[in-house]
Order: sequence, then structure tokens, then C-alpha cells
Amino acid sequence: MNASQIRNVLEQYGVSPSKALGQNFLVDENIAKFIVELLEVEPQDCVVEIGPGAGSLTEHVAPLCRKLILVEFDARLADYQKKRWASDPHVEVHRADAAKWDPRPLFVEQPIKFLGNLPYSAGGAILANFLHGESPCSRAVIMLQKELIERILAQPGDEAYGLLSLRMQMNWEGRLVRIVPPSAFRPQPKIDSAVMLLTPRDARSLPVYDHRLMDELMRRCFACRRKQMRKQLPTEPPWTVVSEQLGIPFTARAEELNLLQWIDLTRAYDPNPLAAIPQNDSELFDVVDKQDNVLHQATRLQVHNLGLIHRAVHVLVFNKHGDCLLQKRSTLKDRHPGVWDSSAAGHLDAGEDYDQAAHRELTEELSIPPDVLLIPIAKLSPSPSTGMEHVQLYAVRFDGKVRFPAAEISAVIPFPPALIDEWLARRPGDFAESFATCWKLARETYPHLHSAVSQGKLRKNLPSLIG
Repeated sequence: MNASQIRNVLEQYGVSPSKALGQNFLVDENIAKFIVELLEVEPQDCVVEIGPGAGSLTEHVAPLCRKLILVEFDARLADYQKKRWASDPHVEVHRADAAKWDPRPLFVEQPIKFLGNLPYSAGGAILANFLHGESPCSRAVIMLQKELIERILAQPGDEAYGLLSLRMQMNWEGRLVRIVPPSAFRPQPKIDSAVMLLTPRDARSLPVYDHRLMDELMRRCFACRRKQMRKQLPTEPPWTVVSEQLGIPFTARAEELNLLQWIDLTRAYDPNPLAAIPQNDSELFDVVDKQDNVLHQATRLQVHNLGLIHRAVHVLVFNKHGDCLLQKRSTLKDRHPGVWDSSAAGHLDAGEDYDQAAHRELTEELSIPPDVLLIPIAKLSPSPSTGMEHVQLYAVRFDGKVRFPAAEISAVIPFPPALIDEWLARRPGDFAESFATCWKLARETYPHLHSAVSQGKLRKNLPSLIG
């Protein structure tokens, strides 16, 4: 769209560009085409465009993708986009604040690519919502004020280097591709803009670490960025020991550490005893028969290599909203690495019963206290889909914060059950097969399980409430 076409849309819908909303409309068609080409859209992609405005990027990207999701804050422009694409079912328009819009449904729509001429006033918050932590996006092209992009890409020693830099660089590799002058916009801003390309950082290229703990430590230290960071860190282990082991100067400040040093620092202060242990091949399990009678004991490695029948638990943890917590397995796991799984799951140790194992796994994997109420909801027989395990499936209600060992779990996110249903149906390869089996049985047997758990109606002796 050229300047005249954009002006006509704005006049027709009574839009006077708002400085408070950061509305500077791109009118240079060559730059618009360049930005869309940089996204490398494939026919199977779903593209999420933030702040489509009058459609300068939208018109170029819409013909290229399987699905296009537009998120527009201005109600008048959202109305324009809805009318513009009313006859095209592959374009979905949401009138919403992109800094608060729920991105979880995007996991179902993968592969996802992210596009946006982001408003100057809310660019950082929008990036935090879509690209911080575990994101379904596989590529992002963003236009923002040049100063903010320089902050994102900054390195130690740069004046702009700080918390935003590290938060983005934890998960993304960025590159400033092009400077865009004020003349490319109407109205013209007073500063230059820039186009940035983001591609996901390969998690296997870094040591495993607790992302939440690292963010917590960074927030503490960057809050006093000019002061020596040792005063903001936990007292154990002592900073004298940590700094010497990691080769960090005793007087270091937060802004002096690069990404790898921050990761090493986080690992040093991680109190979880399993933080660096994805699994233990020497663990001793009970080998059982098809009736779940104990035959003898064998190590984890032997059980898995020989396909012996053994025992396991899966726990579905629901919060007060009825969402189920799913964990994403670490890429270090020997079985089903990097896929989504039950909230907590694991094998029974030799001599352990199912309830004991479930409480232990909840504590070890999610730091959920052992006094939580366990609701047994199903027992699954051993089969290839369960990994030749007798599986006892439980439900639990928990609303507190979870902590997990980084070597075992890379993320934990609550998802609405209906979204999990759709996700499993469309992308079964995203999940561990044993979880898929457990989830389908739970949903078929107790369709309203999530509601009963979230409302606190469940009791061990009242299974009818979840029927």
C-alpha cells in the first residue's frame, strides 16, 4: 500500500495518528516488501502480525501463508481489517492489546512466524509477551525504534547492554538488518527505526539452566547495575568461591557479564539437587508381570534396553482456572527429548508404591509439597504406547509457583484442556506418546475433570464428581 491508499483508509475510519499509541504508519512499499521477504514465509506457515494498522505489511504477507493472525489495538483499524478480510477465512483478526493477548493458542498453529511494525510505546512489552521464555515462534522480523533494537542486540561493554539484552539473547539470536529513516512513515517520527531479524537460539548450544532463576538473579543485580553484584546475590555458595571457580572478578558488576557467564552463575546458585542430572541409568526398578506382580529388580538402563515391564506414575496438575500444567522435557532426556509431557511423571523406584512415587515426582520435578491431595483417576496397562509401563494416573490441584530441575525440564506452562485436545489432534508429534495415551483416557473417562479439580470438588472417595 502506498501513502495515498493508507491515507484514504485512515480518513475513511476516522483515524488520526496517535502519538500515545505510537502510530507511525509505514508508507514505503519497497521497505514493506523487504520486511516480508526477510520473514521467509512458507505455504505451511502461520504468520502473526502485530499492529497491522492500515495494512502496509499485511497486503504482502497474506497471499503467502496458510493462516494469518492480526492483532490490532486500535478498534477502528481492527474494524477495517475485519471488513477487509471478511471473505477470506485464512485471515483472523483480533482487536486486542498485543502485550496482553494470550499467545498459547499459537502452539497449535505451528510453524509460527512473527511479524510486526511495533508501536514505539509498547514494543518491549509485546516482545516479552510473545518471545520471552518458551515461544512457538520459529522466526521473527520486527521494526522498532533503532535505540530499542540496539539495546536488544547490545553486548557487555556497550552502554545499552542490560536486562532487556539478556532476556532476548537467552532464547534468540538477533541481527540488525536495515535502518529505516523517518521519511518512510506518516507521520514522520523524530528518530530512526530499524529492522531486526530474530532466529531461535539452539538450546543444545548452551548448558542447561533454570531460566526463572537466571531472570531473578539478573533483576536483582541490574536493579543496582552500577554496584558490585556480589551484594545482590544469595549468600550460599559464597561469592568468593563462585567468582574464583567461574573466573569472574570479585568486584564485577552485572553489566560486565556476558550471556554464558550469566548462565554459569545461575548454575552455580541453583539449589536443586537434580539441576544437572537428566536421568540416572543405575536407578533400580521393580520388574513386574502383566498383572503388576513383582518379579525381580533391574536398573533403568536394563529395563529400557530390554523392554521389560515396569511401573510409572503420571500426574496432571490443574490450577484454579482449570488449566493443566504441561512440562517440556529437556533435550538431555534419553527418552522423548524436547517434547511436551504430563505435569509430572516418572518411574517407581524398587519397593516404592504408586502414591509414594507420585508425591516424590511432584516434589522433585515441580517443588510441589508432599501434602498435596492426590486423586487417582485411572490405571493403564503396559503397552508400547506407555513404554511397557503400568501407569497410575493422578490429578492434583495446585496454584503455587513451581520450580523444576533444568536438566530434566526446560519449561512448564498451563494450558486450557480444550487447547491441549486440539493440539494433540493436530500435532501429536509435539508430545510424549505416554502422555497422549494418559490424556486421552482422562478426557474420555472424565470430561469435566479440570472443572472439578479447579473448583476443589474432588475427594478420593467421590469419583462421581468427575464423571
